Amino acid sequence: MCRSIKTLRPPAIPDDATEEEIRAAALQYVRKVSGFRAPAAHNREVFDRAVDAVAEATAELLAGIEVRGAKPRAADRTPEEAPAA
Repeated sequence: MCRSIKTLRPPAIPDDATEEEIRAAALQYVRKVSGFRAPAAHNREVFDRAVDAVAEATAELLAGIEVRGAKPRAADRTPEEAPAA
């Protein structure tokens, strides 16, 4: 596994992963698998499509994952569950 790809699901991060974080992880994955840090011009289109596809699959995965036993994310908490100020 590429060490620079971080876990994007709670509780590893406190809130939902941003589109930027998802895209960065997708880019690192495609770089690792392809062996290219930056593709040559003739490979740019297929490289970019792969990053898009991995980012889309990652977003779908994160949206569907249920982490049992984890505390609700800030966006999912009711006012009663919110931490005291």
